[in-house]
Amino acid sequence: MRVLGFDPGTATTGYGVVEGRGTRLRHLAHGVITTPAGMHFAERLRIIHDEAAALFETYAPDAVAIEKLYFARNVTTALKVAEARGVIALAAAHSHRPIGEFSPLEVKNAVVGYGKATKKQVQEMVKLLLNLDALPRPDDAADALALAICQIHAGNMANALRARA
Repeated sequence: MRVLGFDPGTATTGYGVVEGRGTRLRHLAHGVITTPAGMHFAERLRIIHDEAAALFETYAPDAVAIEKLYFARNVTTALKVAEARGVIALAAAHSHRPIGEFSPLEVKNAVVGYGKATKKQVQEMVKLLLNLDALPRPDDAADALALAICQIHAGNMANALRARA
């Protein structure tokens, strides 16, 4: 299973591509989609959509993982993240890719085994699980890789449950 994970944001959207076969994980790519601060919001969203669509073409993922929107203290930031999530979901729908949505708590549990893990602990575990030489950077890309790992673990669990039934 190949998963493309996204940590959405208007200024910076992290992405990470991970392939999972059984319990083995393989890092394929990670990075960020960035948009200029002074640009009109509609143009920023177009860039995010177009670059996400290009990632679907390049990596042909079996599934997509996107961070669930949780209500932050800053409503303006939450709305901008929701807009970025929307254009990523649209690009996924156009590519006919199923989307898994995961909360930060679910990601921490799947990657570290502890829902209150720190960002540094998640990054260290992503590095270990993917056999990387260094912590994945920037943080948005590391979070996207963690989301992809979470989706793979969720898919593996669903397959195991179906096999038992």
